Amino acid sequence: MNRYATLSDDFYINMNLSTEMELPQNRETVLHYFEQIQKKYPSMRNFYTRDKGDFVLEEDKDRGQYRWATIEPRRVCSGQVNPVSADDALAQHQLVLELAPYMLSVSPLDCEALDLLFGFDFTYRGNHNQLVAEALGVSSAMEKMLEIPGVTAIGYEPSLTLALDEECRTQCRVSVETRTTPYQVRTGDFPEEQLSVYLTTRQYGSLGPNTTFVETLAHLAKVCQDMIDNYVAEHVLQPLARAIALK
Repeated sequence: MNRYATLSDDFYINMNLSTEMELPQNRETVLHYFEQIQKKYPSMRNFYTRDKGDFVLEEDKDRGQYRWATIEPRRVCSGQVNPVSADDALAQHQLVLELAPYMLSVSPLDCEALDLLFGFDFTYRGNHNQLVAEALGVSSAMEKMLEIPGVTAIGYEPSLTLALDEECRTQCRVSVETRTTPYQVRTGDFPEEQLSVYLTTRQYGSLGPNTTFVETLAHLAKVCQDMIDNYVAEHVLQPLARAIALK
């Protein structure tokens, strides 16, 4: 059972490996890479190319739980939506990072950044910005502004980025993304949209000579899970869920 599944309506774990140099785009290399992923996950059988040149392999999305992987000009990406467990999603990302050096010629020296994102989506029909302000609060310097008669928050997406080492090469960011427009507030016509909370850890720059992508992923995953368990779940996700339930 995914211990994060109850924290939001949808949950996903994505990994992005950004490179300094462009990745191989030839037919044989791309297809062989995705064939190796498909051997591990046979249900990933939908392959296509986007207009901008990205290559995509994914499962059917109609179940609401699916895997996907892409090759972009300078990024190797992997994701799983509503995974059975965090470990299951991380195993998929580990496979991608094991394949990339040998099949896509991605060297740890070529690493611009390695990102791991834990995403949480809440379905809410209403003013996302006002909800976030009420659920999470605003800084003491600004909270009185929300008490002005007749005002409505139409733009509030709090975020915080932390450096986890002295060189600022390992960073962690918590951010909220709202999807309410001023037009919707003005008309009172709110569609059922996703309010998102993202927890991202990122390792910047080339890896050390004795460090692998898989080892770095494991470190980023531990940081993410510690942040969620000790801070984000209690102070961000649960207050949002309670506020939505009361509306």
